[in-house]
Amino acid sequence: MSGVFLTLEGLEGTGKTTNLAFVQQRLQQAGVDVLVTREPGGTPLGEALRDVILNRHDVQIGAMAELLMIFAARAQHLEQVIKPALAAGRWVLSDRFTEASYAYQGAGRSLGSEAVEVLENLVQQELQPDLTFLLDIEPELGLRRASATGAPDRIEQAGLPFFERVRSGYLARAQQFPQRFCVLDAAEPLLDVQAGLDNALAALLRDKGLPS
Repeated sequence: MSGVFLTLEGLEGTGKTTNLAFVQQRLQQAGVDVLVTREPGGTPLGEALRDVILNRHDVQIGAMAELLMIFAARAQHLEQVIKPALAAGRWVLSDRFTEASYAYQGAGRSLGSEAVEVLENLVQQELQPDLTFLLDIEPELGLRRASATGAPDRIEQAGLPFFERVRSGYLARAQQFPQRFCVLDAAEPLLDVQAGLDNALAALLRDKGLPS
């Protein structure tokens, strides 16, 4: 793979949408050809599964079924979108990737990291993001912010203890792989968060021999 793979992770209420747009614009200003995508989603199959996972409140979905649907969407996403773009030398910026599975299903749904790891190895093999931005926030604050933006989806209804486990799952992954995680305090003012993003992107661009 000759491209660069970036992912943005975080709980609800961390400003992921706003900061995803900031990263995209920052890269484009540096002359980078960047493809922006999301998980679950990114393909027609992925978007259909996303709708079931997030919006079908009338459907009972077990924790393992949820995990398997997300990895089914991810397999399609990798095959149809991410791998072809990277092979073409493009940069890919994804709103969530496998770290979300470790956090939401592994930790939040209490399935454990082993089940996620088995599927990760099967579906993506050696492919990992070059850099993962983790927008960290206290779950109570994040949920309070998220509640102001609209009705909660199925996962957002899981409750505070669930999101406390999700946050712990994310932070455990960041501690395990510090070389590819950039953890930012999403409770800070937006300009401070984006300054942190900018600094990390500038260092990455310089490392790739591009103007920062």
